[in-house]
Amino acid sequence: MAEFFQTEPLQHSPYQDTDLLFFYLKQRLPQAYFDWVHRELVHLSDRAVGEMAALALEAERDVPRHIPFDPWGRRVDEIRVSPAWNRLGAIAAEEGVVAEAYERRFGEWSRLVQMAKLLIYHPYSAIFSCPLAMTDGAARLIEVHGDDTLRERVFPHLVTRHADQFWTSGQWMTERIGGSDVGQSETRAVWDGSTWRLYGTKWFSSATTSEIAFTLARPEGAAEGSKGLSLFFVQLRNGEGQLDGIEVLRLKDKLGTRALPTAELKLNGVPAKLVGGEGKGVARIATLFNITRIYNAICAVGYMREALAVSQAYSRVRFAFGKPISEHPLHQRTLVNMEAATTLCFFLSMELAIWQGREACGLASESQQKLLRVLTPVAKLFTAKQCVQVVSEGLECLGGTGYIEDSGLPRLLRNAQVLPIWEGTTNILSLDMVRALIKDQAWPDLREFLSDPALKTRYPYGERLLDQMESWVNQVGQQPELEAEARHFALLLGQWAGTMLMEQFVAEGGVVPNLDLIRDQLSRWPWRYSD
Repeated sequence: MAEFFQTEPLQHSPYQDTDLLFFYLKQRLPQAYFDWVHRELVHLSDRAVGEMAALALEAERDVPRHIPFDPWGRRVDEIRVSPAWNRLGAIAAEEGVVAEAYERRFGEWSRLVQMAKLLIYHPYSAIFSCPLAMTDGAARLIEVHGDDTLRERVFPHLVTRHADQFWTSGQWMTERIGGSDVGQSETRAVWDGSTWRLYGTKWFSSATTSEIAFTLARPEGAAEGSKGLSLFFVQLRNGEGQLDGIEVLRLKDKLGTRALPTAELKLNGVPAKLVGGEGKGVARIATLFNITRIYNAICAVGYMREALAVSQAYSRVRFAFGKPISEHPLHQRTLVNMEAATTLCFFLSMELAIWQGREACGLASESQQKLLRVLTPVAKLFTAKQCVQVVSEGLECLGGTGYIEDSGLPRLLRNAQVLPIWEGTTNILSLDMVRALIKDQAWPDLREFLSDPALKTRYPYGERLLDQMESWVNQVGQQPELEAEARHFALLLGQWAGTMLMEQFVAEGGVVPNLDLIRDQLSRWPWRYSD
């Protein structure tokens, strides 16, 4: 009897004409745009599963190293990364993963096209998508708040397609004393008569090999708390290529994102440029966050799609009890549950990308801007939590094979775990949602947007959720203890918004693969977050 070896699942393409992304873009984009974009995405998809996949594996194996001193004892603080990591960045530039949003070849649809590229690029990038997120956020910040110097000397490097001219940006927020509570920031900004200099420690600084960074600091004599913080631009290296007033204390040993250099930095008088005026740092940096949070959501969907595709492919070649496990009803339901979660997250993220594109072109209505303000943190937190669950489920679908490093799923799960933490944890973003609902008075617009009488029969819990949430919104401003429900409502809101956006797409003639199965599955978890 021949020795058994498991048949390897067929390699999948992240973009094909049976895929939700294909149907979504075909329905949303003008036909002339779609034909052009389709060709580019086919090319990027082929590049992702070929060249990029191999580079990502190499970058994960050849992790960053910190070289603090040269052979003669001089402090150099070199961070040595894999050539594969640098090549992944070059591919991002060549494919216009950042540039697409700013070239505006497709007008108001440019941000959507860019996010479609990110969706394909990210799972094969070894998390180079992280510095891309901050680079894109920095580009938007400069576009909105930068002066002529930043726009002329820095902005072009952030949005170029030429790899040898492409810069990435860091974002230095977290300190020893706190992360999301930026008002506690201890970093000082001192004016020396000719320039600002920054002093302090940044405890968790991703993309440390970037050319520039944006950070918050408190000018001498400024008020305590967040109102005293200002936003500063930093160019990390001087004309000789050496770190300028920055000491690398150590690289972080992390659960995942191992190819990405993340460092603890000491700022010893690094020269900096004030951006947007003193005391306006938190408001200005929000422009960057609005971009990075959408990146986080799209990257979560990218990982979910990857885990789902691997699980589906494996189910067709793995036999148990006389037939492929894809034919067992219980396993079928598991896969559909993963697909339902992935689909809701897809619609929530991609529709927000459309609104961001409209906003960048000055076409977003006041109502859409309010919806962006409240749904951006919701999309980030909801997709991140769903991603961890779906990727973990995907690993389990492969049994012992999924638990082995060679399958790639352990790496996917480790990397996915950062998504609920980066750019604000679930609790922090739930409170951000509350602020948008109350301070920006976004609830009436949100209620109107999420109410659809045609869906009451299929999803009766939707209106019940909105009724409960309206009562809560009307009270939480006067009763702070009700903030304890913010997480519960934020997660349910993400679920309902994703459902609504999917159904609106279908009503407009869009195609959603396995729609009936997804609808049936959604009817089984209406109050999933009723803890």
